[in-house]
Amino acid sequence: MAEFVHREKAHVLPLDSIRGIAAVSVVIHHLLLMPTFLAVFPHNAWINCSFFRSAWLLVDLFFVLSGIVMSLSYVRGDFGRFSLREFMLRRFARVYPLHLVTLLAGLLFRLLRIGLVAAGLVIAAPAAFEVNNFYSFVLNIFLLHSMGPIDYLSWNAPSWSISVEFYTYLVFGLVILFAQRMRSLSYLYACAGLLVVGSLFVIIFVLDKPSLGLQTDFGILRCFVSFFLGVLTVMLVERMRPGMHPTVQGGIQLFTMITSIVLVSVVEVYPPASFLAPLIFAAFLGSLLAFPNAAFVPRMLVARPLVWLGRRSYSIYMVHSIVVLFAEYFVRALGPARIAALDAVSTGLPATLNLCVSLAAVLVVSHFTYLHVEIPGGKLFRNMAGSRSRLGGAAAPSAPPLN
Repeated sequence: MAEFVHREKAHVLPLDSIRGIAAVSVVIHHLLLMPTFLAVFPHNAWINCSFFRSAWLLVDLFFVLSGIVMSLSYVRGDFGRFSLREFMLRRFARVYPLHLVTLLAGLLFRLLRIGLVAAGLVIAAPAAFEVNNFYSFVLNIFLLHSMGPIDYLSWNAPSWSISVEFYTYLVFGLVILFAQRMRSLSYLYACAGLLVVGSLFVIIFVLDKPSLGLQTDFGILRCFVSFFLGVLTVMLVERMRPGMHPTVQGGIQLFTMITSIVLVSVVEVYPPASFLAPLIFAAFLGSLLAFPNAAFVPRMLVARPLVWLGRRSYSIYMVHSIVVLFAEYFVRALGPARIAALDAVSTGLPATLNLCVSLAAVLVVSHFTYLHVEIPGGKLFRNMAGSRSRLGGAAAPSAPPLN
């Protein structure tokens, strides 16, 4: 049986690195396909490839990863003493500080824009419907903005996935409590399997969706599919028997990695292929988990720059839309004439410069938010929750040990 570390703070470095690579790919996806950039950059040069155009699908890789990490952290080890309250407080402390800061940054930008328009310094064509309104702001505060009350992306758009993932954590915690009560892990995995199959059935046959690209429209079902596949992946990896040669292990990892890349690339022309993505991602990530000493891929993924990206992946994902917004305003101010002149010097040069400068800005800002929002914000929320717990009295007794 494979060996795992079950502490929440433990990291599997190759998985961290994959998360960082995926986050950067999502940034490039938006730098390619934002309407402003499509309008002013006639040539996207080398970055205009199908993988980046379909990199929205990598959000499902985040969901699979999250299911793997939560299973490693909470299903084994202290499973019999699992506390739903403590679990949700930790999850809240992990995701909420940066969500709140980016939400407030969006609010400040909105108020500034309104002030500049009122002062006559900026001319803005009114939108038919302003998505960044008071109602959507309140929903964002409570992480409910992608749970059905509205059918549009608002404020910090990438946070739709944080909304559905937070409530997926709650369902995961409730499933663990059910398995605790039944005193068997089999119930956990049975529920995970039912959630995967049931969610896919509803998406394909009830909602009649042509692809897995759900967001505000029942995006939590999309999260269920990938997250609980991650939970099942850990179960399967733990039951694998050792003995495979490292070269064979590396071959499996390389094959599943290439398959993942190819699958993302073909989704643009064949959207139904997206329904296979969570399974392929789970196979790739599971191979990294099962074969940490394989010949090639794990060694490549522990390179320092990739680990650095992985540590900041949440910040990269959450702050990039704000940086992209400023890049859009800058490009508009630059004007099409200057962009065309640069494009005449070298085809695709403006798009490449926009990508490099914007991506560098995202990395700088995300490094700042990682150090000054993610880490201290998480500690602050956990300390506040710990203080309330001590004031509230003794902790509830732990559940009996499981079979």
